[in-house]
Amino acid sequence: MQEKGTISIHTENIFPIIKKFLYSDHEIFLRELVSNAVDATQKIKRLAQLGQYGGELGDIRVEVAFDKDKKTITISDRGLGMTADDVKKYINQIAFSGATEFMEKFKDSKDANEIIGKFGLGFYSAFMVADKVEIQTLSYQNGAEAVQWTCDGSTEFEIAKGSRKDRGTDVILYLNADSEEFLDKWKLQGILDKYCKFLPVPIKFGTKTESQEDGTDDKGEKKWKSVEVDNIINTTSPIWTKSPSDLKDEDYLAFYKELYPFGEDPLFWIHLNVDYPFNLTGVLYFPKVKNDFDFQKNKIKLFSRQVFITDEVKDIVPEFLMLLHGVIDSPDIPLNVSRSFLQADSNVKKINTYITKKVADKLGELFKKDRKVYEGKWNDIGLFVKYGMVSEDKFAEKAKDFALLKNTKGEFFTLSEYREKVKPFQTDKSEQLVYLYANDVAKQDAFIQSANKKDYDVLVMDSPIDNHFIQHLEMKEEKTSLKRVDADVAEKLIEKDASYANLLNEEQSKQVKEIFEKAIDNKAYSISIEGLSPEEMPVTVTMDEFMRRMKEMAQMGGGMSFYGSMPDNYKVAINGNHPVIDKILKAADEAEQSKLAKQSFDLALLAQGLLTGKDLTEFVKRSVGMI
Repeated sequence: MQEKGTISIHTENIFPIIKKFLYSDHEIFLRELVSNAVDATQKIKRLAQLGQYGGELGDIRVEVAFDKDKKTITISDRGLGMTADDVKKYINQIAFSGATEFMEKFKDSKDANEIIGKFGLGFYSAFMVADKVEIQTLSYQNGAEAVQWTCDGSTEFEIAKGSRKDRGTDVILYLNADSEEFLDKWKLQGILDKYCKFLPVPIKFGTKTESQEDGTDDKGEKKWKSVEVDNIINTTSPIWTKSPSDLKDEDYLAFYKELYPFGEDPLFWIHLNVDYPFNLTGVLYFPKVKNDFDFQKNKIKLFSRQVFITDEVKDIVPEFLMLLHGVIDSPDIPLNVSRSFLQADSNVKKINTYITKKVADKLGELFKKDRKVYEGKWNDIGLFVKYGMVSEDKFAEKAKDFALLKNTKGEFFTLSEYREKVKPFQTDKSEQLVYLYANDVAKQDAFIQSANKKDYDVLVMDSPIDNHFIQHLEMKEEKTSLKRVDADVAEKLIEKDASYANLLNEEQSKQVKEIFEKAIDNKAYSISIEGLSPEEMPVTVTMDEFMRRMKEMAQMGGGMSFYGSMPDNYKVAINGNHPVIDKILKAADEAEQSKLAKQSFDLALLAQGLLTGKDLTEFVKRSVGMI
């Protein structure tokens, strides 16, 4: 049998496009060829189940091998194999997908979707790395003859009698000079681990050494020996292909360790399993993230029928869940022709919505089932919930029942519970409810204590998302505003009708203001004399809530760059009712007045963490001298 011909294509110079541009990463060739081999194996299994193949299946693993001397990589299977006509049909006609035809023919078979191939272009990825490709194949059909197909990367091919003795196909790549990096055991092992780790047919890649039990010694202790065994690189039935009812917690944790060997155990997980209106399986894990807001986009892996596609899943998984770990597998997710990138499609949006709902349902279930356990995990999962509420209205609607607010005493409240708790004491004179919060409890302790003395409660808002979450609460909670506990003196955080009168007369107030202006000598500080409780600090330094918020948003890239470039400005509240102010007025001379005023001001700066460098050193020296 000898025949020569021309590959049937409809676009001139398509090979350079395939070889250089179709696949962005050349290592994809191995994924495509192994997937094709698995595809052919799945087909023969299906035909056997349908009674259309009566022969012995035998060993149906796929094998990958390489030869450094010959500079070849070979992918072998014992699948359907091909006749000469099949080769002409499926190999010589670019973009004719054998899997598509097969699935159409056997579409009523419930497992037809297991067939992987889709575009009919995967085979030609071989020419990205090979100068010549050879196929040796023998069809499963009775009386079939072995076929050899060779092509040097041009549109010329040759078909001749092949040498294959048993059913299946060998694809042999003769690597080009630029691709000899792939003639390395560990390089190939890494690619197989990345793309083929969960394919449904065993993939053999050489051998490996294992220790096996070898009887006992004279003392009755076990002996071990090293043996060479086949190196099967994949798990053919990963847990996402199984029913949740067949799995235990240990199975989910073991799979997590397989995916992330060095990660801490996850908090909990969600098993996805839906077949209408789209097919989707997978397992998503909630990791321990604390306040780490560094999004890593390589944590959720996307598969299509157990073939790894990508770890860029931002369109499928809502952005607020990008910190989740795990896998998603769906044959209904639209991929571009190289199976490397997602394409816009209604199914993607439906899957995104479904995952959002499943996560919300799971969190709600955990909250209702055991609130104490849920509260114990809040420091980890709060980031997900808050970010979800800020970015997804539908999630926010569900999450309002299980989102928690934590105060400085370590108590947890739902949104409705907290509203009822603080309403009696924290409603201002215009009937506006004011939530107070701290973003650094240790640093703001003096302000927290001042607020607590007035029976005010203070929330802890110290996660990276809280700036946005605060704005979300102000938008969604009726007649509610939030103020940081150090945004003003305690008397002014929540404006009431009743307030302390300033005991200083107008002349004394003017004198005190002039003393502090000279002592501070910095126009960034705006000074005012206030009538406050004598128990409050003599001097308090604060930044306006609005201005501070805008500057923090600018630092996070929130589109407030104008505010970010503005210099910091602070309010200095002088407590006219504090004994220290009276002491300053009665000081012997201006020098003593200035020293006492500067000391009081530096104490206020110290309370805010604003006293640093030379000013801090001078404060310490001055304090020692005043003892």
